[in-house]
Amino acid sequence: MSDRDPGAVLADLLADLKAESEELDALVAGLPAGRWAEATPAEGWTVAHQIAHLAWTDRQALRSATDPEGFVRAAREALASPLTFVDEAAEAGAAVPPAELLADWRAGREQLLRVLAERPAGEKLPWFGPPMSAPSMATGRLMETWAHGQDVADALGVTRLPTVRLRHVARIGVRARDFSYAARQLTPPAEEFRVELRAPGGAVWAYGPAGAGQRVTADALEFCLLVTQRAHRDDLPSVRAEGAEAERWLGIAQAFAGPPGKGRAPRAGGATA
Repeated sequence: MSDRDPGAVLADLLADLKAESEELDALVAGLPAGRWAEATPAEGWTVAHQIAHLAWTDRQALRSATDPEGFVRAAREALASPLTFVDEAAEAGAAVPPAELLADWRAGREQLLRVLAERPAGEKLPWFGPPMSAPSMATGRLMETWAHGQDVADALGVTRLPTVRLRHVARIGVRARDFSYAARQLTPPAEEFRVELRAPGGAVWAYGPAGAGQRVTADALEFCLLVTQRAHRDDLPSVRAEGAEAERWLGIAQAFAGPPGKGRAPRAGGATA
């Protein structure tokens, strides 16, 4: 992940997670109670569902780090209903009064930041998928916070400015390539892809060998919207593929664990990449 001291890497990740959470918090903190019932682009989910999901997942991550055996038992029960347990948890949380839900999310995420900062380097934490290190857990929480924050922003009609924190989301999206295939019972390609993303500020984030035959180029924000399935490919004109397999990947890419998502329908008049 980096040649830097692992403790410094984790500290930077947690600082970015805190900043991402606070940006979303600022969107919902002053909302009248009625606006928590605003529909978001995720079918059946309101603003309250989005925050409830983040609060629930933060609590699961906290439990994983502090009571791994208890987490494993709870995860086994949840995974007995793999297609419904996330929605059920969000529905339960969304029924809580908004002020109480917001307070719970704040408390849980602050606890998680403190606990992850104390985890020893190399320790693996159990999760709903493969076990994760503290840095990986923090990165996953940031990705989810950003993605669900996008749903909230869309519901409220807010345009968020992209930040360099997107590098964490982009990296997960690239690293999850093979999982995207496996989630659809497809065999991942053996060759590495080249991915080049134009980052906020003008830098280029590059992944994979420069001479790869399969290539993806994109604006970093649009790539992140694609891999978190927050926008349809037709509405992301900068996302381009060179090579049939790279094109195929862009049609199935997902940065999140679990079964393939439904994605988003294209906007009327969306551009074709």
